[in-house]
Amino acid sequence: MTGFVSLATAMAKGFIRDRMAMFFAILFPLMFLVLFAGLFNDEGDAPKSSVIQVGDVALLDDAPKQAKESYDEVLDISKSDDLDAAIADVREGDADAVITQQGDTIHVDYTAADQVGAATLQGVLQSIVQSANVQATGEPPTFNMETDQVEDESLTTVQYMTPGLLGWAIAMGATFGAAANLVVWRKNGMLRRLRLAPIPTSSIVLSRVVVSIGIAALQTVIFVSIASAFFGLQMTGGAWLSIPLLVCGTLSFMAIGLLAGSVSKTEEGATGLANFVILPMAFLSGSFFPLDEAPGWLQAVSQAFPLKHLNDGMLDVMVRGEGVAAIVGPCAFLLAIAAVLTAISARLFRWDAT
Repeated sequence: MTGFVSLATAMAKGFIRDRMAMFFAILFPLMFLVLFAGLFNDEGDAPKSSVIQVGDVALLDDAPKQAKESYDEVLDISKSDDLDAAIADVREGDADAVITQQGDTIHVDYTAADQVGAATLQGVLQSIVQSANVQATGEPPTFNMETDQVEDESLTTVQYMTPGLLGWAIAMGATFGAAANLVVWRKNGMLRRLRLAPIPTSSIVLSRVVVSIGIAALQTVIFVSIASAFFGLQMTGGAWLSIPLLVCGTLSFMAIGLLAGSVSKTEEGATGLANFVILPMAFLSGSFFPLDEAPGWLQAVSQAFPLKHLNDGMLDVMVRGEGVAAIVGPCAFLLAIAAVLTAISARLFRWDAT
């Protein structure tokens, strides 16, 4: 027990004193949280489409007050008398569309540079036209539609962003810490001395695990505190379930780091290999942006990455308020990855550099 405590204390002090490790494990991911939250934390408001109205457009000018209030929420309408200049503005990206009316025909000139925005704008204008048709005929619509957001309407962008960036931070801290320490200790002979010391191997491994979990806990506290204090993050009642996910995720990414450290001969090689694995995984696991619109094959490939399961589990319990059932699958997958990669690392592990 004394050997375990001494090793754990030494590893923790080594992490704190290593400025590069502190930067890449905590400050670097935190920079992304502050950057993305600052850019996109708009309380869920969608950007308005910029529309230039040329001449009289009765569809817009004579719309009932309630209808005007409705489309004013999604359209930013300005007026002009110069059709050619207005179309030039759209072509140059200064506006999204030009709308004119000739008789009963509404004509829209739009840009397809942003295809999603163009489709959204056409849908809004088509809805306005259909509403005007209903009013003109005097017949009430046969069907109506009501919409409700399934999540808490108070949720903001930071709610969905924090779990993914936190998962990436945990992955970086656990992977780089294990990989770099293993190579450095092998090169300076520390592993050989530990092997000859009267300390069981289990104490060495357990001390590394405890320190890595402690670092992950520190990352979580810092991320949640800053996101809550400055960007309005609200935790759900099931947020405590992120603790077992944190532990399982740390074990999984430690195993990746052990494998990188086992096959690498230099610290640069170990960190390079770890970065080669973690950075693409972050993009393909939804840490920076959701994969809902990605091709089906890419979404299927992402299911092979432990970070994808960690991110999904964290999102379910921290944002969606789901229960224990939401973490069973991710935890099982993360532990399976940890077991397989640890077994491979054990076969490739070397106590000294020779």
